[in-house]
Amino acid sequence: MTVPGRTDAAGLLLSLDPPPWLLRHARAVAEIAAFLARRIAAAGTPIDRGLVEAAALLHDVDKALPRDDPARRLPHGEGSAAWLTRHGHPELARAVANHPVTCLLDGERSRHWAASASREERIVAYADKRAGQRLESMDDRFASWDTRYPDTWTPAERAAVRRRAGRLEANVCRAAGVDPAGVRRLGWTGRALRAARQRTLVHAEGAA
Repeated sequence: MTVPGRTDAAGLLLSLDPPPWLLRHARAVAEIAAFLARRIAAAGTPIDRGLVEAAALLHDVDKALPRDDPARRLPHGEGSAAWLTRHGHPELARAVANHPVTCLLDGERSRHWAASASREERIVAYADKRAGQRLESMDDRFASWDTRYPDTWTPAERAAVRRRAGRLEANVCRAAGVDPAGVRRLGWTGRALRAARQRTLVHAEGAA
């Protein structure tokens, strides 16, 4: 198994013709995750930066799948993991399967994940909670979810999920040596997407 490089990961995402909003979100999550992974690596902590970047860019691919794709029938996150596994990248499965905020709803599942998750998984999950269409605070992200899905959780459930997300934030930011307000984006996705588009164009011209 090999983790797809930046251009390959971008090509996988583009192969699904994602809508602009999904592409913007994927780019934001991937660049926040890349920033955190670089900080953690610089601190001397072993981390697979390539896996972090690829998984973060591809974490929401199940939202772009055709209606007849069997992965569409799976819960969000698990669908992305199944699609990536089917396309030869099972090494990304855990990081994408466990990123949704709904994974923090079940206390037992959340405790198990917190005890067993890799550093890479934690970064992808946290980066998703810091990006809508751009980098934002986790409070703003939760406020956005509350607006769009007002009846998803009871007040008690919402408070529990927010508390667990806060622990995730503290864990990742401590490892990166950065305050949450100091989290930034490491720009790389624009170049990768341009390279992937150019490669597709060259292949199409060669096949013509």
